Amino acid sequence: MSLNLGYSIRSRPDGRLTERIVRSMLADDWPAEFWAWFTERSAQTTHHVERASLDELPGWSRDPGTGDYGHHSGKFFRVTGIDVTIPGAPVPRWSQPIIVQPEIGILGILVKEFDGVLHCLMQAKFEPGNANGLQLSPTVQATRSNFQRVHRGKAVPYLDYFRDCARHRVLADVLQSEQGAWFYQKCNRNMIVEVDEDVPVGENFRWLTFGQLHQLLGVANLINMDARTVLSCLPFTGLDRHPLSDAPEDDFHLALTRSCSGAEGSLHAMPEILSWITGIRAQSEVRAKVVPLAGMPHWHRTGGRISHESGLFFDVIGVDVTTGSREVSGWSQPMIEPCGNGIVAFVVRRIDGVLHALVHARVEPGYVNVVELAPTVQCTPENLRVLPPQARPRYLDVVLNAPAERVRYSVALSEEGGRFLNAINTYVIVEADVDDDADYRWMPLHQLADLLKHSNYLNVQARSLVACLQSLSAPSVAAKVRR
Repeated sequence: MSLNLGYSIRSRPDGRLTERIVRSMLADDWPAEFWAWFTERSAQTTHHVERASLDELPGWSRDPGTGDYGHHSGKFFRVTGIDVTIPGAPVPRWSQPIIVQPEIGILGILVKEFDGVLHCLMQAKFEPGNANGLQLSPTVQATRSNFQRVHRGKAVPYLDYFRDCARHRVLADVLQSEQGAWFYQKCNRNMIVEVDEDVPVGENFRWLTFGQLHQLLGVANLINMDARTVLSCLPFTGLDRHPLSDAPEDDFHLALTRSCSGAEGSLHAMPEILSWITGIRAQSEVRAKVVPLAGMPHWHRTGGRISHESGLFFDVIGVDVTTGSREVSGWSQPMIEPCGNGIVAFVVRRIDGVLHALVHARVEPGYVNVVELAPTVQCTPENLRVLPPQARPRYLDVVLNAPAERVRYSVALSEEGGRFLNAINTYVIVEADVDDDADYRWMPLHQLADLLKHSNYLNVQARSLVACLQSLSAPSVAAKVRR
């Protein structure tokens, strides 16, 4: 006996959803109307970010005992210190400032079908750390303090679709980590929710297909980190044979589309991958203890900021912000400003005709579970000047010296602009025939997508690269972003 409860939309199998996603990926006409809208929003959005002393930020204060910086409400976040010990690591012990923000925020993209094609409601959003002022963000990008209106500002638009989604279809909903080097055990809820009803569209919002978003992932500093991490959670691997593999542009594109299908196999079975991750987590001796900022070795508070004595790594600074496009018109806050731009790269390889990415089991002090899968290379090369030679990433030279024809993707993308000022990494996908070792494994996209259904397996940089790899599966996108 079967029951019809009136929820037929929920009964679509994963394959049907994947077909709908692929149809939206193929709707990849260059969004000229988007650029007219985005240019107009940029011209209309007033904002100003001015550096300020940490000790003179309205609403923030320095604890006289610990030296930590916190908001007067006790909400938002605080800047404190962390002491890290990893026996046997290239740098076995260090201390640094870190952001503690125990709140779980919501990063959500609303999707809806128009003429049979899925569209995403994206937001042109200003954040004080954004490289270009406005960037394209999810429909909702808000901390708990934001949606509880601790700032006494306007309500977050579209939030109810994600806080009460029982009436809608949830395509993805998973807790994912933030930067483990700068946040202590920070997670956000990554959500994709499909609606059937009419949705009013605010002036800072725009419907775009997945194909158009993939086109825009080839534009520097446009699609923000929060949008990329949500897009990576898209369930795009639910078919035994990916429809785009029927019309490959070239052998690389065929290997990439085959990588999306579990039926095509993988170098390592998933139980083997899970055992490898669990073994490294169990064997990693990592002691990370939150400590006061005051008196931390090698870090100094001078000129209204906190800096490392080498002048490298990052500074903790203050900013005063004014804007006409946010829930409040102005505020002040501490931010992390990295010293130099980074490189974040997947080395990829075709194995039996299936594209695999080389992932790194990486330890960072802020991770909840000690280790997460990271890109093959994730570093700021400038910082290596003051680190031991063993700290140099194993495959960095493979990425830096890759022939142009083997570089499949290379775009400068910003990290989270709400806490980090001008944090920019060049995201790279390089094809190379290299061997792995104990801390690395080759994995196809369908295995990475399976892990993204669960929390704390892929770090935020790897999730961005998964979104970039997704974008290359449409031939017209691959041709435009290839360098």
